[in-house]
Amino acid sequence: MSDHTESVYRVVLNDEEQYSIWQADRELPAGWRAEGTQGTKQECLEHIGRVWTDMRPASLRRRMESDAAGAAGGQGGRQSIPV
Repeated sequence: MSDHTESVYRVVLNDEEQYSIWQADRELPAGWRAEGTQGTKQECLEHIGRVWTDMRPASLRRRMESDAAGAAGGQGGRQSIPV
């Protein structure tokens, strides 16, 4: 008989604060770090659903905040964002 056990996963994130899951017994890929949550696949996905509320990469959020602060300070009015 085979012993079937459910895999354990951990929540990981990268420098852009983008979340994913990774099997706990595997080495993390370059650029990713453990967030601290570990459990079943479903538990990890539910955790990500609760904490990852802004899907924009961190660098984009920072740039948009900086642009908004500059506009609020009266520095030049409208700014165009390249598409």
